[in-house]
Amino acid sequence: MFWKFDLHTTSHIDTLLEKEDVTLTEVMDEDDVLQECKAQNHKLVDFLLRPQCMEDLVTYITQEPSPDVEEKVKYKYPNISCELLTSDVSQINDRLGEDEKLLMKLYGFLQNEPPLNPLLASFFSKVLSILIGRKPEQIVDFLRKREDFVDLMIKHIGTSAIMDLLLRMLTCIEPQQLRQDVLNWLNEEKVIQRLVDMVQPSQDEDRHSNASQSLCEIIRLSRDQMFQVQGCSEPDPLLSTLEKQETVEQLLSNIFDKDKNESAIVSVIQILLTLFETRRPAFEGHMECPPGMNHPSFSVNHSILEAVRPRLKDFHQLLLEPPKKNVMKTTWGVLDPPVGNTRLNVVRLVASLLQSNTHSINTELINLNTLGVILDMYFKYIWNNFLHIQVEICTAMILAMPPAPTEIQPDTEQERARESILIKHLFQKCQFIQRIVDAWSSNEKEQAEGGRRRGYMGHLTRIANSIVHNCDKGPNGPQIQQSLTPSDREKWDAFISGQLADTNKRNTVDLVNTHHIHSSSDDEVDFKDSGFHQDSSLQQAFSDYQMQQMTSNFIEQFGFNDEEFADQDDVVDIPFDRISDINFSLNTNESANIALFEARCKEKIQQFEDAGSDEEDIWDEKDVTFAPEAQRRPSSGSTDSEESTDSEEEDVKRDPFEGSNPSADDRMEVDTGQWAWDSTGILRQDCDGWLGTGVTPPPSSTSSKDCGESKAEDETACCEQRSITETVINGSMKETVSLTVDAKTETAVFKRFTLFNTPQHFPTLPQHSTTHPKHTTLPQHSKTLYDTPQHSHNTP
Repeated sequence: MFWKFDLHTTSHIDTLLEKEDVTLTEVMDEDDVLQECKAQNHKLVDFLLRPQCMEDLVTYITQEPSPDVEEKVKYKYPNISCELLTSDVSQINDRLGEDEKLLMKLYGFLQNEPPLNPLLASFFSKVLSILIGRKPEQIVDFLRKREDFVDLMIKHIGTSAIMDLLLRMLTCIEPQQLRQDVLNWLNEEKVIQRLVDMVQPSQDEDRHSNASQSLCEIIRLSRDQMFQVQGCSEPDPLLSTLEKQETVEQLLSNIFDKDKNESAIVSVIQILLTLFETRRPAFEGHMECPPGMNHPSFSVNHSILEAVRPRLKDFHQLLLEPPKKNVMKTTWGVLDPPVGNTRLNVVRLVASLLQSNTHSINTELINLNTLGVILDMYFKYIWNNFLHIQVEICTAMILAMPPAPTEIQPDTEQERARESILIKHLFQKCQFIQRIVDAWSSNEKEQAEGGRRRGYMGHLTRIANSIVHNCDKGPNGPQIQQSLTPSDREKWDAFISGQLADTNKRNTVDLVNTHHIHSSSDDEVDFKDSGFHQDSSLQQAFSDYQMQQMTSNFIEQFGFNDEEFADQDDVVDIPFDRISDINFSLNTNESANIALFEARCKEKIQQFEDAGSDEEDIWDEKDVTFAPEAQRRPSSGSTDSEESTDSEEEDVKRDPFEGSNPSADDRMEVDTGQWAWDSTGILRQDCDGWLGTGVTPPPSSTSSKDCGESKAEDETACCEQRSITETVINGSMKETVSLTVDAKTETAVFKRFTLFNTPQHFPTLPQHSTTHPKHTTLPQHSKTLYDTPQHSHNTP
């Protein structure tokens, strides 16, 4: 994005390029030359595209710097030149890929004598690789015209950058048909045979390693490509050549028919191990194997096994007489000779051959007693865990694999009675059980004398457990049990019930006590199991109250509805969906809990006013009476930002429900009377039912008298109950809250009324055909919208 939207600042390069005699080195000395090139600065790109500049850039990456240059800046310009040429600017790619003179200058680097400068080789490989990716047709056509290209690549295969370039040609060329043409061309040039010839004792270690790695990568890439491109009709010619029996035989001849060279032997074994790989890629979302699993790339080619089988005796001899190694002194002791890389890789090769489960291979290994030699090495080199893990793999495969099929298919009865020749050899000829028990006892004796536990004991424990498991559940279980002599069986049973059982018990002990460690995200919170006192029924009831569902769609619509703040005229029919009623009862002995309830109320309930306030305690036991409306003063509990005062005049000024007529001091009462708009636009209580009829009521004196009588009757009725009323004013909204406690029914009723002083906040009112259209009664649903339903609570 930085380069795309040209977010960089103005560069000094623009000013520098305005000079007529500016040189390439002056431009490359600028710190931001690479950034400006990637940002495709037009002046800079045009300057670099000059024929002389392009030629100089290629020269910097293909010719050795002058030895007189200071070492720390010796490769400055070659490095910058490489970065400029590979900055993926289309104009530079086009000029370099289409100018054959520049390509010939670049190609000339391969014609130098080995060894190549590794740094310049990396620059050359990087430039040519980007051209192969951007201009594949032109570059492939140019390289095919060079008759010595493959020879030069093989000649310089000891340089890692050249090996990378060869692999790039096999992987980065598109489309598929062009890639197939390149493979055929390289196969015709016998690139596989030439790489095989590089793995022999006469070559140096770098050539051994890089040639071996190139062949291994060709095998893996070709097999992966064959699996991915199922519709490809042509097989990979390079892979087919590698899997031929004569190619494998040539590899083995290079290391066995000449002087023993550890580097060459290890390199050839690495190639064989890659050929023996059974590819099992992971398939997302599929448990069963797709049809492609039957592809030849997922099985060992029989021709490879046939080429290796005659050479097993040579590999076995390497275990007995490896290439000469110097005596190695270690902190544990003297190793004469050490295991060495050769023998370790031979054991890996034997494990891979056992995995193929081929009858002819297994028979040859038994005849040579290769398994016995490997076991001898296991118990001799007690601290070489690289060797121990390979021996464990060998034994595990022998124990778990079914008998290898023979070339002559037996009948059904013979098939059932068929036994594994490897099991028989391991337990009888190699005396596997006896060696395990003896090694275990020897280790315990050394430890008892103050010695250290032997390094192979962990692997030996797993080998012993594998024998126990396969005796019970493995395909060779009956044969394993029959292979034990009576004396071996007695020792083995005592071993697994004693020493092995004790070791397994110690290995399964937790290092940390995790009994009380639980993840809070794994378990749901159960409020009922919280640490409440079981004696406190009130707290248990509160716990039950927490478990209730708050609203019918609390989970689906947490928070506000989509139309919470919409125009109220448009949402008249939205149903009220808040907490409508929450009831809980205490099924306890009331006489035993009344005192507890009163104590909890005094402890937990906070006062509405400060402790030093002159206001009365609303929770005190006293009779509640109602004063005339004119004598009542609203509470100072306003939620306005202004400070509340005790001045009645200030409260009167802030009352938005006060009418313009000072004599009309009809404040709202908390009862269930009807409300309507009067002729002045003020919402008032209809005491006698006049306001909703469309008829002008009698004079105010009569109405006031009737209202006074009605209030007196209400006060008489209220004496039977205890009621508290609180009014809160917030801007243009007035909210009145009342709490009524009925001692007879033991219920508490909570009411809340919210009113606005301007009629536009209410839904559109229906018009009636009366003589006084202004005196219109509110529709019934208006109370449902603005009056909160009652919340009843059963109290002790």
